Amino acid sequence: MKPKEKALELIEKLLLFQPLIPDYDRKGQAKQCAMIAVNEIINDNPNIYDSDRLNHKYWKEVIKEVELL
Repeated sequence: MKPKEKALELIEKLLLFQPLIPDYDRKGQAKQCAMIAVNEIINDNPNIYDSDRLNHKYWKEVIKEVELL
């Protein structure tokens, strides 16, 4: 899955769990939640080995795509 597709998937999933938040603020809240989740993935292992660099790069690209949404 491309980073942009993953970013959209995260936002769509998080929007489902915010039924009480007004529509004008739901996307912003979903973006913040997605950023927190992706940062947790990135920061889970600060000692990045060569084999993990591609995975780390992927999640950094997902963060960029979430910011663009």
